[in-house]
Amino acid sequence: QVQVVESGGGLVQPGGSLRLSCAASGSIFGIYAMGWYRQAPEKQRELVARLSSGGSTNYVDSVKGRFTISGDNTKNTVYLQMNNLKPEDTAVYYCHVSRYNGDLWGQGTQVTVSS
Repeated sequence: QVQVVESGGGLVQPGGSLRLSCAASGSIFGIYAMGWYRQAPEKQRELVARLSSGGSTNYVDSVKGRFTISGDNTKNTVYLQMNNLKPEDTAVYYCHVSRYNGDLWGQGTQVTVSS
């Protein structure tokens, strides 16, 4: 059975750091990108960062220079290193797996940035 499992969320003070992890397990074929979305209360879900199988990355402007997306050689695991966190980064962060035979979503992990 295919599973997409996120971890690493939590409560952090402004200026702090968190590292999110996402692992897609089971027999998964045809993955061409993995990324992170986030959704704040009463806001639209937005793409935060994306890593393609070819190694290209892209980020929403608000996190450029602060967040870094990376993956391991299997391309079934993706990380989001979040530095210099701001209160406006508070949201539920969702792992997204792009594959040729249908996309997959994680369950979400809460990130709260507050004093």
